[in-house]
Amino acid sequence: MTNIPEKHHFENAYKEKAPWDIPGPQPALVQAADQITGSILDVGCGTGENALFFADRGNEVTGIDYLDEPIKRAKQKAADRGLLVKFLLLDSLTLKEVPQRFDNVIDSGLFHVFSDDDRKKYVEGLGSVLTPGGRLFMMCFSDEEPAGPGPRRVSKSELQAAFADGWQIEAITPARFQVVPEFKDMFSEGSPKAWFVVVRRV
Repeated sequence: MTNIPEKHHFENAYKEKAPWDIPGPQPALVQAADQITGSILDVGCGTGENALFFADRGNEVTGIDYLDEPIKRAKQKAADRGLLVKFLLLDSLTLKEVPQRFDNVIDSGLFHVFSDDDRKKYVEGLGSVLTPGGRLFMMCFSDEEPAGPGPRRVSKSELQAAFADGWQIEAITPARFQVVPEFKDMFSEGSPKAWFVVVRRV
């Protein structure tokens, strides 16, 4: 599982403190929670906070990540909190191999790490794991965030192009990623600008 760029970078981040590994779900997903009913696949789930939040709400949740360390931590959190979540070590570029279908997919900070070619493969995989009419709820870095640390910035036009075939974009709205306090000064006004995207599989 080596398709995502700079795997060593992400592995090293978890050895110390990863900027995105906040002690709770991303606020934008919390705000959208009432829209997210049924089964959920959390792609690039990290240490599981978003998945665990939805499991606590009663959703059936599966979380996947291609790094062993965050999956181990996510499983431990689920055990400690008495929550039932299936956490799997799996590359998000191999979603077509997943036999289960889901009502929703959540992506908090994965889409923006892919190259153009891998982005196409990823979107195709998303289409294969969503039920007809299922929706993707996604946060990615926005091109309104100034150049600097962090992943590549994504424009609205790039999002529209990525989901032009077989998808209906319901919303692209400005949002903010919450990051751990030590990293706030790296980004604009202390919190990186993002797009919160809702896309329906047609």
